[in-house]
Amino acid sequence: MKLGVIRCMQTEEICPGTTDFRAVRERTGVFAGVEEDIEIIGFVSCGGCPGKRAVLRARELVKRGADTIALASCIQKGTPIGYPCPFAKAMLAGIAGELDGQVRLLDHTH
Repeated sequence: MKLGVIRCMQTEEICPGTTDFRAVRERTGVFAGVEEDIEIIGFVSCGGCPGKRAVLRARELVKRGADTIALASCIQKGTPIGYPCPFAKAMLAGIAGELDGQVRLLDHTH
């Protein structure tokens, strides 16, 4: 798996993404049961609300080799700020529409 992770821009200053990286390394969260090697291609933000840049960033991650795009748990679950992104479903739909089945989409990381 060649993984691109898109995170919430609101959490960048308080979360270094260590739990996302740990989930990949230890095969927990959405990565539980993944037996293939996982290479992180990139770790980027959504670009800020309402997340419209997530589609462009997903496209760029794919250009750079990603075959899987994950929205970090800060988007879906609101960790660590306790506020899930109200635009998460739209981001997933936009990425799915843009990449038309070219990649696997994961809606969280840990």
